Amino acid sequence: MKPEKTGIKIVATNRKARYSYHILDTLEAGIVLQGTEVKSLRNGKANIADSHARVLNGELFLFHLHISPYEQGNIYNHEPTRPRKLLLHKREIRRLEGRVQEKGLTLVPLKIYFKSGKAKVELGLARGKKLHDKRTDISQRDAQRDVEREMRRKQ
Repeated sequence: MKPEKTGIKIVATNRKARYSYHILDTLEAGIVLQGTEVKSLRNGKANIADSHARVLNGELFLFHLHISPYEQGNIYNHEPTRPRKLLLHKREIRRLEGRVQEKGLTLVPLKIYFKSGKAKVELGLARGKKLHDKRTDISQRDAQRDVEREMRRKQ
């Protein structure tokens, strides 16, 4: 009997997503991977900065996710940026497809992680921010940092 693997090991996060998009909803999906992709992910060799998800023929796919080739992979290595299928229930995919089409939203991966030994991706249903929204966020973050600095100084 194998020992139970618990906990979450984060492989990659998309920090640019929260800056560029308003995240309206999040969901977790499994990823269909090849053997060398799993080994490369376990080594933390993934980049999700420019990736996005789309629904094609009733299935959800993740595009432009870069998983570096595994060093010991020889001829059985994978293509780094191939489209990868995401695993969700059919009704969840249909609900996402409807929201993306009618409201002009997009699906952006927020992070990739291992949960109980399985590779998962956290997707965010997002709306793009305008330039003034980004500036507002930056000024609010700076103001909050100044307030925290003053609070520490007074203690």
